[in-house]
Amino acid sequence: KQLTLTVIVAHCFAAASASEPENDWQPVPVEIQKTATGWQLLRGGEPYFVKGAGGDVYKLDLLRSLGANAIRTWGVGDGSVLDEAHARGMTVLLCLDIAPERLGFDYDDTDAVNAQLERARSAVRQYKNHPALLGWMIGNELNLMHTNPKVWDAVNDISKMIHEEDGLHPTTTALAGLGEDTYSLIQTRAPDLDFLSTQVYGMLTVLHEHVASIGVDMPIMVTEWGTVGHWELPQTEWGAPLELTSTEKAAHYLKGYQLAIAPFPDQVLGSFVFLWGQKQERTPTWYGMFTLNGEITEPVDAAQKLWSGQWPENRAPYIDGLFLDDQAASESVLLRPGADYPILVEAGDIDSEQLSIEWVVMEESQAKEIGGDREVIPGTLRGLVASASAETILSAPDAPGAYRLFVYVRDPEGKVAHANLPFKVEA
Repeated sequence: KQLTLTVIVAHCFAAASASEPENDWQPVPVEIQKTATGWQLLRGGEPYFVKGAGGDVYKLDLLRSLGANAIRTWGVGDGSVLDEAHARGMTVLLCLDIAPERLGFDYDDTDAVNAQLERARSAVRQYKNHPALLGWMIGNELNLMHTNPKVWDAVNDISKMIHEEDGLHPTTTALAGLGEDTYSLIQTRAPDLDFLSTQVYGMLTVLHEHVASIGVDMPIMVTEWGTVGHWELPQTEWGAPLELTSTEKAAHYLKGYQLAIAPFPDQVLGSFVFLWGQKQERTPTWYGMFTLNGEITEPVDAAQKLWSGQWPENRAPYIDGLFLDDQAASESVLLRPGADYPILVEAGDIDSEQLSIEWVVMEESQAKEIGGDREVIPGTLRGLVASASAETILSAPDAPGAYRLFVYVRDPEGKVAHANLPFKVEA
């Protein structure tokens, strides 16, 4: 996945090389040390377990206060993310803008491959001495829909270039999942990488068993993890994926981390939760840990518990169920145009606070993008819900089609629980 639509690679590196490096930067060495039981990430000679998030510079003060120590990027940009992280005592796994084959890059084009390497070299020279730099990520999910194994030759050449230019920071590449075939290609074509990065969602809970089954003999970092992916969940009869509630997502965060990340520090060097922010991907709520308005949801509370060992003083509300016409999302709810139907959210708050309810009806997304590419936000329909209460009436849209009912449950401190239910209007 990625935070935004991939843009022209040359532009990203032009921004990265727009100014001269700071002369007073003092790099902090980062290395991976082989131990008797596995591997240990060291920063400045001290053990450093990554408790990170993906989301660039979004709400960094809050992120730091919850116990996180690192962030990752999906591109170099202007490098300001390094300064912002350093000011808060955090580090950055900086992703170089390496073009994926699925967006049209031809790894048989030697000139293009060499030019890409030189752009990467410019970025490495620009930022290799920054004290916030944790390591170099050579592209994001280059294995997604790829067919040309030469991409891994290019990754290996970039890794070797980095080790020549910068002997103080490790290299990796972020993989979508971790297939046995991809691991074999990495072993044979990109052996210069210092560690593997994998991005897993629903399968996070069984990551350790999977890694053992394919014989991964490298240190690993989980550079994206979070809720269950939209491609991993059941769908309605018309193909609308069934999103977890924020409460179910928080439970998945806790379970996945406790099963696959925390227990294996000898191989798993740390992780970056996704997404510290908000984005439209199938829905406006699927992956973001915040709402469009920047409100905290339950997965943020879960992350704090995982990073610091403590729940926040004020917990977000929770949702136990959402029903339309006495049916759950899994029942592929069908409505008649313009007819009235009961809607109900079952919600509560561990702090026993007064809660407010917001209902929103949106058109169902028709997006088919993959890998986190930018999607258009579906339209919102107004005036279809009778009242802002937990139990009320929905007037079905007049136009036949696929829609989605959202509910947001807020406490007085601005924390939110959310759920949604796809439905279809048929004449």
